[in-house]
Amino acid sequence: MEERKSRSPHRITLERRQTALLTGIAEVHSFDEKEIRLMTTEGGLQIKGEGLHVKQLDLEQGNVEIEGKIDSLIYQQKGMREKEALLKRMFR
Repeated sequence: MEERKSRSPHRITLERRQTALLTGIAEVHSFDEKEIRLMTTEGGLQIKGEGLHVKQLDLEQGNVEIEGKIDSLIYQQKGMREKEALLKRMFR
């Protein structure tokens, strides 16, 4: 899988825990209304909440806009994504 290089540094602008604009996004791994997993230039990022949806996505520029009730933003250690994927495959 080819990793895309974003053109902007990683930054998060969060407005009233309802709208987030993120830059420096390389990939979107998964998303549903309770969790969004992204790969940023600073590592993996997990966003948890309720009613989450990706309003706008531009991977060429590395930008994503998210709406919904945002409860937490959790950065993963570099390399954790590969380990997590391996464990999930082993225990299906």
